[in-house]
Amino acid sequence: MKPMIPSVFALMLIGALSPAQEPAPAAPAAAPATASAPDVDAIVAAANRIGYYQGKDGRAQVHMSIVDAQGREREREMTILRRDMAPAGDADADDAFAGEQRFYVRFHRPADVDGTTFLVWKKPGEDDDRWLYLPALDLVKRISSADKRSSFVGSQFYYEDVSGRHVAADEHRLVETSKTYHVVESVPRDKASVEFASYKMWIHRQSHVVVKVEYRDTEGEVYRTYEALAVKEIQGHPTVTKARMSDLRTKGTTTVTYADVTYDIGLPEDIFTERYLRRAPRQYMK
Repeated sequence: MKPMIPSVFALMLIGALSPAQEPAPAAPAAAPATASAPDVDAIVAAANRIGYYQGKDGRAQVHMSIVDAQGREREREMTILRRDMAPAGDADADDAFAGEQRFYVRFHRPADVDGTTFLVWKKPGEDDDRWLYLPALDLVKRISSADKRSSFVGSQFYYEDVSGRHVAADEHRLVETSKTYHVVESVPRDKASVEFASYKMWIHRQSHVVVKVEYRDTEGEVYRTYEALAVKEIQGHPTVTKARMSDLRTKGTTTVTYADVTYDIGLPEDIFTERYLRRAPRQYMK
């Protein structure tokens, strides 16, 4: 889980990793150079699995700090649950599965968003199904595919960042391989469906963790960045435990911290339905 959150959503430390420097001592060693160029699609697929598919399911407690250009801070606290929809009895699912998933995000603080719940049925290759429950109105709202690139609860993260962007939605090109990172540039296949013209990812060669992303507009200017600030190994999985999304135009930032990350807890499928939007599955929230 990455955020489980890719993303917010993604959930993932090895120390502060920066493309401008070598990894912190606790980071895995860089992979040895190879004679042949690596396959870019395999690199992106591995990063996607590390960001969103580790374990068969997972849970994290998330703290979100949203800071505007004037330094004013708003905070959010939530629980994120994730379940992979791998075929029953698939022994290789942990390492290879990259199919349908369910995400459940329930907010606890502040009081005015307590009980607000976001549900995603992720369908690679298709538009995801997304719902938002607003307890003040007792209203379940469907979120259209056009809204996936809009702000997630007023933060610099987008709805799509929570559950992850489909790998096949973009064309990928390996632009650099250093001792520590693969640098991949991606261009959307459907340019009209997104606000960016391209984005560039720095992917740690050994762990496959995405440590930085830069989003560029049609003028080639970077306007939005993602950074993995902390990563540690949890139950054998390299896991981002702190990340930041920055909007360079508005000067706003959102920092998310993931605590009590747990994998393979046996989440039942029926949690990820409209029934539980109004009634939280409390035994799985802590």
